[in-house]
Amino acid sequence: MSTNIHPTALIHPSAELAPDVQVDAYAYIGPEVKIGPGSRVDHHASVDRLTTIGAGCHLWPFASVGTDPQDLKYKGERTTLVIGDGVMIREFTTVNRGTVEGGGVTQVGDGCLLMAYAHVAHDCHLGREVIMANSCNLAGHVALEDYVGLGGQVAVHQFTRIGRYAYVGGTSAVDKDLPPFCLCEGNRAVAHGLNVVGLKRRGFTPESMEALKAAYKIIFRTRTPLAKAMEQVRAEVPDTPEVRYLLEFIRGSQRGVAR
Repeated sequence: MSTNIHPTALIHPSAELAPDVQVDAYAYIGPEVKIGPGSRVDHHASVDRLTTIGAGCHLWPFASVGTDPQDLKYKGERTTLVIGDGVMIREFTTVNRGTVEGGGVTQVGDGCLLMAYAHVAHDCHLGREVIMANSCNLAGHVALEDYVGLGGQVAVHQFTRIGRYAYVGGTSAVDKDLPPFCLCEGNRAVAHGLNVVGLKRRGFTPESMEALKAAYKIIFRTRTPLAKAMEQVRAEVPDTPEVRYLLEFIRGSQRGVAR
């Protein structure tokens, strides 16, 4: 056995681990699991089955990923979990595989951080560098786009979408789509302004920030009907990529955007 793998760890014969993967005491690696180079599975962590984990990932003690979806319609179909590179999954976090009805795959993008006791349900799709603080819970079919941040104990309703660069304050309950670039919070969560600190940290230019502020004011701080507000934005606000994406996100919302 490799010196990187503790003798008490259980590794299924069909699992494929890069030569330098470290697996600590009493960890479990199930059938048809693939783990990329430089990754580590701490003691008592579990990677159940049909799961692909990228390079440089770290599962802390008692993390559990790749388990069956918590969906009563699931009858043992072959579904998967795909975790990107550089993902950190802290203690007691759970990530379930997908369902056939939801496309068959749950995805966690590169560079995500899932803090302790977080839960990612079946068919969720997390973009790059998403941060879920302690005890966040995602129901099935949730989409968190790139660079979304969730404060502690945020709960997100199934089929909900949160746009890129949005931040949701702790203990919020999310039951409608939340717009990109915004700071959101509440029960039920709504936008309270732009995520100014987060956008500055990500290198947004002053021109982009001003255009987003103008669009936000028209859409979220007036009583103008939504369709008319979007037309006003297109007519009055500079046509930056960020403003175009904000409008596309709202237009494509299935659950409705929290205003």
